[in-house]
Amino acid sequence: MQNFNTLFRLDGAEIRGQGGVAESLALDICDEANVTATVEKIRERHQRIDVLVSTPALNVRKPLLRYSAEEFDKVLRLNLKGSFLIAQAVGRIMSENKRGSIILLSSIRSLVVEPGQGAYAATKAGLVQLARAFAAELGGSGVRVNCIAPGIVETPLTEPIKSNPAWYNAYAAKTALGRWATADEMAGPIMFLASDASSYVTGTVLFADGGWTAIDGRFQPPV
Repeated sequence: MQNFNTLFRLDGAEIRGQGGVAESLALDICDEANVTATVEKIRERHQRIDVLVSTPALNVRKPLLRYSAEEFDKVLRLNLKGSFLIAQAVGRIMSENKRGSIILLSSIRSLVVEPGQGAYAATKAGLVQLARAFAAELGGSGVRVNCIAPGIVETPLTEPIKSNPAWYNAYAAKTALGRWATADEMAGPIMFLASDASSYVTGTVLFADGGWTAIDGRFQPPV
């Protein structure tokens, strides 16, 4: 198993670990120079990077016909370009060290979409292909690249939906499990892809969606 004693969360937020050392660094993931400098700083201190989990996400929820070019660029810049820049910078170091696991956070919206999430869905679908391309190009260096596609998860990003009971309940009913996920429930899939338990898994998407993409609507037929 890989060593997870040192953990980095690049948004600078507090990290809590069990028996290890945790550090944080502030980072503008959309700034190429900042990304390169930050990743190099980590490399200088630890000589290696074993795992990258890239989670940035922004959604401007509105119909595509009402989207401004500025809004589209904003969503694309963070969700897709930011993930590309950090994966590229870390991938270079991992390829030199001949091992590593890169995990990009996609979404069920990479596969299914609803009105108002067109730009967001496009970026999450783009992340899947980006991960596959990285996997194909870095596999020979022993670096694995995968996506996790969460379903509906209780996070600050989904706060506007959580505050609307009808909307919240409709989403819960869409899953096979009949409920939303908590953010903690994404930890297991991430740990699987980060660890050697998934040593032969690369270029794929792990759906952690409570069965959302497996079931056909909310009607329960009388069988």
